Amino acid sequence: MYGTVATMRVKPGMEAKLNELSDRWWRERASKIRGAMSETVYKKDSNSNEYIMAVIFDSKENYDTNAGDPEQDRWFQEFRACLESDPVWNDGEVVFHQHQR
Repeated sequence: MYGTVATMRVKPGMEAKLNELSDRWWRERASKIRGAMSETVYKKDSNSNEYIMAVIFDSKENYDTNAGDPEQDRWFQEFRACLESDPVWNDGEVVFHQHQR
């Protein structure tokens, strides 16, 4: 598995738009993208406009394919417009992932 953990600052009043964009990605894009497994977004207690997002794909190859897709870039440009600055990305191999079924 492979993914990213991103930290980002959301513009005031843009939380609902971010949620809508995420829902739209999973509804419209996920079925077209191989290997997309999960997304989890946290809003920090210490600062309500700071978010942490964790995304997991089944492989680095599928993660990179999605990242290089022009359609993904179009989606990201809408996503980025909701943020104060570019996210800080921390890509890497997932070495442990557990969830209750």
